[in-house]
Amino acid sequence: MALTFYTEFAPCPALRPYVDCLWAAHTDAAAPHRVLPDNCIDILWQDTGAGAFAVGMMSTPIWVPARQPVRTVAVRFRPGAATLFLGAPLHVLTDTRADLADLWGRADALRLQDALWQPALTTATRLRRIEEALLARLACAAPAPTLGQRAVAAIEASHGTLRLEALADALHVSRQHLSLQFRQQVGLTPKLFARICRFRRASAALRDGGAGELAQVALDCGYFDQSHLIRDFHDFAGTTPAAWRR
Repeated sequence: MALTFYTEFAPCPALRPYVDCLWAAHTDAAAPHRVLPDNCIDILWQDTGAGAFAVGMMSTPIWVPARQPVRTVAVRFRPGAATLFLGAPLHVLTDTRADLADLWGRADALRLQDALWQPALTTATRLRRIEEALLARLACAAPAPTLGQRAVAAIEASHGTLRLEALADALHVSRQHLSLQFRQQVGLTPKLFARICRFRRASAALRDGGAGELAQVALDCGYFDQSHLIRDFHDFAGTTPAAWRR
């Protein structure tokens, strides 16, 4: 049986408005694993010899194949913040991945890739080098809260229950303008982003609590009824709530 060791690390203060965490993982045998939509965009560097890549927003679960043991160091961006570091509209990455060399330029991407996998480096040193590269790119950007980021904050504060009409009114824009800007700046539509917010809250409640009527969990997490919760588990986890909570 393959064992995966996964640890998250807080970013340095200057990156905290934009980075959710840095993380490191080590899988000691080849084994596929399932990844669920989480409303985040990551860049991954691995010791396989292949180049680094960015993983866009996901609307469905995926199984990631594994052909060999692998070590990974990575950065996970806050929703709507990755565009500052990737230099591309985020909707083009949705449900796909892109080579970092295509986003950063081949020379910059290879320079960091080589620096990260020098022999005998500690995980802490690798993560510091990633932070240094991100800080250099941030210094060339012009960070300012975007419409997408303000909309993300409102949706997350409501745990995904805020309706699009109310969100657009609160931000003083039309629904059409909000949807277009959100998709470009965040990677998903506001409605889908909110659905994933609700699903993540419900999946955590079922995993952490385990007990309780499913209908009550659906109500507590902002679902109209139990059938909508079941549909989201099918769409975002490829399973049922009952199977998930076991």
